[in-house]
Amino acid sequence: MKGQVAVVCERGVRFAVVAVRPSVISGVKRERDQAVRAYSAELGVPTVLMAQGSRGLPIYDGPPDLVEVLAGMCADQLPWREFTMQAA
Repeated sequence: MKGQVAVVCERGVRFAVVAVRPSVISGVKRERDQAVRAYSAELGVPTVLMAQGSRGLPIYDGPPDLVEVLAGMCADQLPWREFTMQAA
């Protein structure tokens, strides 16, 4: 599976932001939580899911403390790169 990921080090914490389809964010919480766990295991760092909302603004889902950190950042300025991974 190919996708976009940004690995961020902010406030002394290293974590990943994985871009997903809006339907993932709006889906069943159990499935979102499962995706966060799978990406975290694959990437080796805590992970937050990010999708673009209908107004073009980012919507985040993941550990609340990391979502709070991202709320104060511009998603366009994150160090995005393409990745290939096994998690779905």
